Amino acid sequence: MKYVIQFFIIAFVSLIGEVMNRFIPLPIPASVYGLVLMFLALKFKICPISAVKETSEYLLSIMPIFFVAPAIAILANIEVLKAHWLPLFLISFVSTVITMVVSGEITQIIIRIKSKKTKMREVK
Repeated sequence: MKYVIQFFIIAFVSLIGEVMNRFIPLPIPASVYGLVLMFLALKFKICPISAVKETSEYLLSIMPIFFVAPAIAILANIEVLKAHWLPLFLISFVSTVITMVVSGEITQIIIRIKSKKTKMREVK
């Protein structure tokens, strides 16, 4: 019963994300609204981690199954992809490099901020 309740909590937050997507006229997927809502609920202790921990771990463990359908679609459309391989490769490469650079810079900023806070605490 615990797993059913945990799944219901996750599904309910996803449903709220779907409702928000219908009423907020922004080009943001409903799943992103749901993720942000779940993050905020966990961050501000509205929903304790223990309320969704086991089910979320299970869903993460079976996540590769969700990539089977897109992989099959890619294989079914391989001729289209072959015809446009260079632009697809360039887009994938450039976006990966941008993501790595931005992630690295943000990580460095966070490390510097934490380092300054630690030094300020040591001074006090």
